[in-house]
Parts: sequence; C-alpha cells; structure tokens
Amino acid sequence: MKNKIVIVVGGSKGIGLGVAEEFRKRGAQVYSISKSNCDISSIEDIDKYFNQFKKIDILINNAAINYCKTIENISINEWRKVVDTNLTSYFYIIKRCIPLMKKGSKIVNISSIAGRSKSLVSGVHYTSSKAGIIGLTRQLAQELGPKGININCICPSQTLTPMLKSSMTKKQLNNLEKNIPLRRIAQVSEIVKPILFLCSDDASYIHGVCLDVNGGQL
Repeated sequence: MKNKIVIVVGGSKGIGLGVAEEFRKRGAQVYSISKSNCDISSIEDIDKYFNQFKKIDILINNAAINYCKTIENISINEWRKVVDTNLTSYFYIIKRCIPLMKKGSKIVNISSIAGRSKSLVSGVHYTSSKAGIIGLTRQLAQELGPKGININCICPSQTLTPMLKSSMTKKQLNNLEKNIPLRRIAQVSEIVKPILFLCSDDASYIHGVCLDVNGGQL
C-alpha cells in the first residue's frame, strides 16, 4: 500500500476510521472525508473536494447515517436525506473517481447485513439504501471490469461502533449476541481486515463480490 492514494469516505469514526488508520500504517497517503471537510449530500462539495486529485488508487465508500423509525414516522425529507447520503453519494463519488483511476485500482463499498436481509432496529430508508449499494456494486462490476478497476462491497453485521451503540440499548445488544452463531458482536478490526484484503494484490481476481462479514448470521 506504500504511496497509494486512498480516499476513505466517512473516515472520522467507526469502521472508516479503522480503515484509514490501517492504510496509514502501511504507508498509504490517506485522505479522509468527513462532515468537517465535505458535505457528501452536496454535488458541489464533492466536485470541489475531488478537484485536488490527479490520481486515485483506492476508494472506500463508507459514509452512512441511520435513523431507527418505522415507516409511519419517516418523512419524505428524511427518506431523501438517508438515500442521498448512503447511496447517491456513492454513485457520484465513484463517477468522479473513475477518470482518476487506472488499471489495478480498487473500489470497496460498505453495505450491511441490513441490505442483505433486514435490520432489527433501523428504518426502511437505511435498509433500502444498503440494498441499493449491492445493486450499484454488481452493475458497476460489469462496467468497470474492462477498465481493470476492481469493485466489491462488504456486508458487515452489527459492529461495535458509535453508530451501533446509539442505535441499540444494552439489553438489545445482549439479546443480539445470543442469536449470532459466534455469540458476539464484531470488533471494528474484524471488518477492516477484509476491506484491506479486497484492496490488495491478493484480491486481483475478486470482482463484483458482496462479501458477508457477519459471524454466521442469516
């Protein structure tokens, strides 16, 4: 990873922060996008941010927001906010990065177990956006393969991040652990390592994959 130009979208905490730190340890030049330096729901902000780059080797799309509500309590504006942040930003950031990437570049999108199946607590806007990331990844695999750009996504289950701790009570977390085959919730490092693998030369023939990292949950 030495001297690779790596963009981590949503790199200020949780999984994104863990990814950014590991890339830095391996000698990459890491640029972390967070609320403080780019509003990813704004096309203008994204354009302004990416104008500074002449090339990009690796893109990690990780940003997400989440609200735990039933459909009756979700307004159309909240739906749009979640989808714009969790899905539309992925589309547009990838669109901006492709011209800056060459053969051997990597893109990893972070979906969720919620996008594979359902969520125990999150709203339909969150689960829909995460399912959309899977479709986005699979379609772009067809378009980017001939360019030699690998794109994959991972679908983590519940991970001990600030977002999870704010979404679930201690009792809910304890009950969840009982229903996970491995009987525990993932640590951030256990999600970060598969992401790094997908960005390595060892994963050069892995393309269009949605990798479950979920402790055996169905």
